[in-house]
Amino acid sequence: MENHGSETLRDLIDPARAAALQVALGQRPSIQAGSALPPFFHHLFFWSPRPPGDLGRDGHPLVGLGLIPDMGLPRRMWAGGRLQFHQPLIAGAEAERRSVRESAEQKIGRTGPLAFVTLRHEVWQQGALGLTEWQDLVYREDPSPDAIAPQHPLARTDETDRREVAFDTTQLFRYSALTFNGHRIHYDLDYARDVEGYQGLVVHGPLLAQLLMLFAAELMGPLTGFSFRATAPLMHFETATLCRNGHAMWVRGPDGREYMRAEVLN
Repeated sequence: MENHGSETLRDLIDPARAAALQVALGQRPSIQAGSALPPFFHHLFFWSPRPPGDLGRDGHPLVGLGLIPDMGLPRRMWAGGRLQFHQPLIAGAEAERRSVRESAEQKIGRTGPLAFVTLRHEVWQQGALGLTEWQDLVYREDPSPDAIAPQHPLARTDETDRREVAFDTTQLFRYSALTFNGHRIHYDLDYARDVEGYQGLVVHGPLLAQLLMLFAAELMGPLTGFSFRATAPLMHFETATLCRNGHAMWVRGPDGREYMRAEVLN
């Protein structure tokens, strides 16, 4: 596959930062030097900070300065991803993330022009590959005032395991801070509502994926792979239910909407 750019970052897998995420998720902090990281906790690391002048209106780094090209569309969404877990990352040791842009393309959808970007990340530690991740991003136009509200899919109701989850503005702020995610839809209510057209603050897609992965590991043991796809935005004032049936997982809202669907690959 053609390589459209690459980036390599090194970071210390700081146990204090990982323990802080446990607290933000409502867990007892247990991670210390030498602990194996839970799945998806690598998103706490490998920051690539930019000065204010290199940020877009949404708080994310300007497109065109790194792996993501500028395709003229202002609204960014993390649409989904796939992960292969080869071996656990260990807290307290350095690691390296090697990233490439695998693809970037534009299409016309029902709501107008869209841009799709796929990044591939490999995280290495002590000379061994810990995980491989494919990250799918979508960019689109600002909402039109007269646009018809999209119809979101209904979620399955045949789960064998479920767990209710709720969110608040403090948790969203903490998650944004710990992952160095400056996207204003997660903490700036006026921006989220008045510029991007949401009813409230948007719960991070990766946060929902994180909760699904932890639930899956609790029920099924260590994960070897996981894939997820965001299907609707969840607002900070909405409760949701994490659901599982076999290897299928999903997030359902109180009105029956499906926010995310996923598959455990182990």
